Amino acid sequence: MSAENSPARPVRTRFAPSPTGYLHIGGVRTALFCWLYAKRHGGTFILRIEDTDRERSTEEAIQVILDGMEWLSLRPDEGPFFQTDRLERYQELTEQLLEQGDAYHCYCSKEELDEMRQAQMARREKPRYNGRCRDGREPVPGVKPVVRFRNPEEGQVVVDDLVRGTVVFENKELDDLVLVRSDGIPTYNFSVVIDDWDMEISHVIRGDDHLNNTPRQMNICKALGAEPPQYAHLPMILGQDGSRLSKRHGAVSVLHYRQQGFLPEAMLNYLVRLGWSHGDQELFSVDEMCELFDIGDVNKAASTFNPEKLLWINQQHIMKARTDRLACELQHQLECLGVDTTGGPPAEGVVGALRERAQTLHEMAQSSVFFYQDFDEYHEKAARKNLKASTREVLAKVREALAALDDWQAEPIHQVVIATAEAMDLKLGKVAQPVRVAVCGGPVSPPIDITLELLGQDKTLARLDRALAYIDGLENA
Repeated sequence: MSAENSPARPVRTRFAPSPTGYLHIGGVRTALFCWLYAKRHGGTFILRIEDTDRERSTEEAIQVILDGMEWLSLRPDEGPFFQTDRLERYQELTEQLLEQGDAYHCYCSKEELDEMRQAQMARREKPRYNGRCRDGREPVPGVKPVVRFRNPEEGQVVVDDLVRGTVVFENKELDDLVLVRSDGIPTYNFSVVIDDWDMEISHVIRGDDHLNNTPRQMNICKALGAEPPQYAHLPMILGQDGSRLSKRHGAVSVLHYRQQGFLPEAMLNYLVRLGWSHGDQELFSVDEMCELFDIGDVNKAASTFNPEKLLWINQQHIMKARTDRLACELQHQLECLGVDTTGGPPAEGVVGALRERAQTLHEMAQSSVFFYQDFDEYHEKAARKNLKASTREVLAKVREALAALDDWQAEPIHQVVIATAEAMDLKLGKVAQPVRVAVCGGPVSPPIDITLELLGQDKTLARLDRALAYIDGLENA
């Protein structure tokens, strides 16, 4: 185990989403890495909801976060905590920094700040607050001041990042950021420092879009007398076109994947490989992830979201999952499609027939609807090829033989198909495919013997009768 993965203090990680939108792929990967690091080291994983943006935070978004974490079994050891429950604590430490001289009131208006930035850009300087109120300014009537941090003007901040290595920031490049807005609500960079300190967070694992916040937060820690956590900044996830992951690439709510029939362990398996690897191994159980995950093995380079790879991994997990569990999931998916499964085959049997063919449980459900309810029409191309005058005799002979079967199981059914093909000097497919289209409505199903066994004798005979009548109708048209 690498040195950075032998923590000197008890490991406490946190996932701290803002409830201003859905819980998406990038957020879930961050949560997973935090959860795995805590599990690997016998530590504590904390869920903290950063809901101080009152205008954009919603109860619905909070519930989506909680539901998504529960579906993935990324259950916190502590929490969820809410920042809106901690406003008094933020106010207390604001007063402390003001008294120490590490913070000050700023009365600059939006117009003044805009003019400041425009003048700086005109001089080709980096836009930033110029410290106008830093050394004291008389209160401006009618203006509620913000509170700014008095950032050191000299020296460096050295971030020993567990993923990116050592990153050095010059203090002179950091301006005096706002700690508390004019409405009294703390900004992200202030509240997160206090929360991490009070919750004794040992490791902050988050996206590398936060890397530039880290030196500011470390300076605030120093002013408060707090020991900063260790940081690990994860590379971003890109779409297949190389741009930042967005909705059009599949960065939808993680609950969308549940609705589409992805298994939670498959999602975690796919996400853990977005930036982390263990040799050439592709498939991991959750237990293996907990045992093998090392933050020091996370790549510095960005990862690419590949929907086809996610589908492949999901299919591998479907093939390995317990049948009874998949049967429950299939039942749920069929209910979502409005399918009444009463009187149909046991879901376990359908799972056994389809599990190696379906990439998602939603796909499995769509492929199994014909077992439970009659279809309105045949697949046009398949019917044109397989339900015609030349196949009528094939279907009639199969129907006659199947009606005489006393043992309705796959093997006797298989023998009927073979015997019919031999009697008519046909290849097996020339018998099986017309039967398949007749009973399924389309050209694809599990092996025909298994399909008919699951469908049942009465439904099979009724659908063969329907197909024969369909062919007769074509001849008489």
